[in-house]
Amino acid sequence: MKLRESGMPAQDYWETLLDVTGILDAFGFGPATGDVAELGCGYGTFTLPLARRIGGNVHTFDIDQEMVVTTVRRAREAGIPNVQAELRDVLANGFGLSRGACDAALLFNILHAEEPVALLRAARDVVKPGGFVAVIHWRSDIVTPRGPSLDIRPRADQIQQWAEAAGLGADSPAILLPPWHFGISLRVRH
Repeated sequence: MKLRESGMPAQDYWETLLDVTGILDAFGFGPATGDVAELGCGYGTFTLPLARRIGGNVHTFDIDQEMVVTTVRRAREAGIPNVQAELRDVLANGFGLSRGACDAALLFNILHAEEPVALLRAARDVVKPGGFVAVIHWRSDIVTPRGPSLDIRPRADQIQQWAEAAGLGADSPAILLPPWHFGISLRVRH
């Protein structure tokens, strides 16, 4: 599933647009966190820092072979052994992990997809009851240097509606993740 308006800029530029540490801190990822599923590894921007701080593995997936190769190379060069990167269309084929296999899932800058509820359901299914789906997206109330066009950029209230339809509940209101994003933690209730 190739997302509309999903092209990646150069890695050096991309990684200046995100406060990775602040975002991971905001969701509470730490040593007690077990396995995590990530949809869309990109350059490994979140994958590698996440893998360094959690107790489990990061199972990351992308539909772009170049992104998977880049993430695997970066993890190997950094000596990070707990990254499992795979070429996979999660919407078409699921995460390929057993139901409830992970403590959390990441859906970062991806819910402008044509089927956001299906993505949220796939993430819900791979996370154990009581775990959470961490969502971030580009803000639509300010001008941002990247991100999809405003007409397909999801708002926090839309994501919360989609989450309800997918069987997820918001832990708390959306939070700002400076400089350009907002985030929502969605609880798995099944």
